[in-house]
Amino acid sequence: MSREELIEQAAQSIVEANKDLAVEIANKAIAEGIDPVDMINNGYSEGMARCGDRFDRGEMFLPELIVASDAMVAAISVLEEAMPAENRAEKLGTVVLGTIEGDVHDIGKGIVATMLRVYGFEVHDLGRDVPISSFVAKAKEVNADIVGSSALMTTTQVGQKALEEALKNACLRDKVKTMVGGAVVTQRWADKIGSDLYAENASEAVIKLKELFS
Repeated sequence: MSREELIEQAAQSIVEANKDLAVEIANKAIAEGIDPVDMINNGYSEGMARCGDRFDRGEMFLPELIVASDAMVAAISVLEEAMPAENRAEKLGTVVLGTIEGDVHDIGKGIVATMLRVYGFEVHDLGRDVPISSFVAKAKEVNADIVGSSALMTTTQVGQKALEEALKNACLRDKVKTMVGGAVVTQRWADKIGSDLYAENASEAVIKLKELFS
């Protein structure tokens, strides 16, 4: 099977939210000797982008989007493990990620975490509905370089501003960079609360953090 066929099948497996198929295609790609990063960027990420477009048009609903996200994470995990140690990127920095307290949505953030690991970041994913104090405590514990937060609702978006203040109060703000993202977040919001970086999606998060640590 050609690279192009496998990449298209990878994308389609995410659109169909078929976890077993996504993992099967990842294993086929490994067997065919296709670059795992190529599969992630051009196959699975493309599939997730299509899901996002369908969701925006009302053609896909939240539960389906969650299952599609889980399928992508599972496939990427297979590809990540298959990368020879000598081919993996050197550690670029330490990142703490989480979805702000009160927000149980986890779409996208898990993909960001996986993509950052692929590109050489040490990532501590705190999950969803994370208290501000947990971000601060983890940043201290692991000596984080980046603290990233996601918010998908306007009611929880204000937690990102509270996180900025909490990091200042803990005397950490001058030691870490902050990054914000999520469905309701914009560059304007990032500027308003004093966050260092805004990323619209996983690919942009990787690009901006690689530039920052290059």
